Amino acid sequence: MTPDATGFADAVRGEAAGWDRRGELPAEVRRAAGAAGLLGVDVPARYGGAGGTPYELGEVCATLGGVCGALRGLVTVQGMVAAALLRWGSAAQRGRWLPALARGESVGAFAATEPGAGTDLAGVETRVDGDGEGPVTVSGVKRWVTFGQVANVFLVLGTAAGRLTCVFVESDRPGVAVEPVTGQLGMRAAQIAHVRFDAVRVPRGNVVASPGFGLSHVAGTALDHGRFTVGWGCVGMAEACLGLAARHAADRTQRGVPLAEHQLVRSSLARAAVDTGAARELCARAARLRQDRDPVALTATMIAKYAAARTAASVSHSAVQILGSAGCEQDNPVSRFFRDAKVMEIIEGSTEVTEMHIAAHVLRDVGARP
Repeated sequence: MTPDATGFADAVRGEAAGWDRRGELPAEVRRAAGAAGLLGVDVPARYGGAGGTPYELGEVCATLGGVCGALRGLVTVQGMVAAALLRWGSAAQRGRWLPALARGESVGAFAATEPGAGTDLAGVETRVDGDGEGPVTVSGVKRWVTFGQVANVFLVLGTAAGRLTCVFVESDRPGVAVEPVTGQLGMRAAQIAHVRFDAVRVPRGNVVASPGFGLSHVAGTALDHGRFTVGWGCVGMAEACLGLAARHAADRTQRGVPLAEHQLVRSSLARAAVDTGAARELCARAARLRQDRDPVALTATMIAKYAAARTAASVSHSAVQILGSAGCEQDNPVSRFFRDAKVMEIIEGSTEVTEMHIAAHVLRDVGARP
């Protein structure tokens, strides 16, 4: 049974502004989201999840995204870690971590970005050292880790003897230091952190898949899952902004004339409606292709995320314009969505970098040299 995201969203909608203002998603909300099944929508039932389809996961992210970007972000990071585990983890690793992640009893975080490796993750310098069958040590610094302040376990991208690999590092191990990030442009309740790993010893059984598979396989699976859920979350933000702007235009009068009667306002609402509908259709197409395990799904997901993020940014901008000074107030949802949408637009690098990635996939799909 698909979790009731709508009921959960309605129950917490009034709290979202406070989360953003305080810079945290309360622990009781995270636990409640897990108990409601929202953190394991597409995790198989045998691991404590709902076993939902990609489309069901997408609708959950759109619903939560229309309330709070950080709340949707929690679903995203849990899902990224879970997706990597499901695809590439051992039976022991899946049994150990997936049930707690799906139920919200544990918070997972994906630690990939570094001071010198943002968009180009192939350049990470975090080291995973160790010989034979003994423990490995993890050393390096990761930046902008979503929910890194409260994570119980990190999925860390690093290098082992020059080959990229991923390893699970529990946050309570000696040598793990967490530096909270505050005051960023958007996603302020997502409890982002910079994390230092100072020769942290972990069992070799924490290494996911074989060295050399870290970026292309393990991290690639996590990033693809993240793009999918971010795209749907952006659809939810755009739909929420469109609704708020339309209601304001219908209710607000200037010299006795409803704001909605102004041609420029109507044109802005029309463009926002078309763009939002198109973004939803692209995300729905990506969901169908993922359900069918179509190889085109990878490119379709990237395109959907790109389009949805741009749409959320443009529609939230239009909503701020229509609401005027009210849209600039800190606690107004439109203001928060405007800030969060910009972060989603640049989350994997500049627009131009994302376009280069999409073009490479498109050219590869037709057999051309990317």
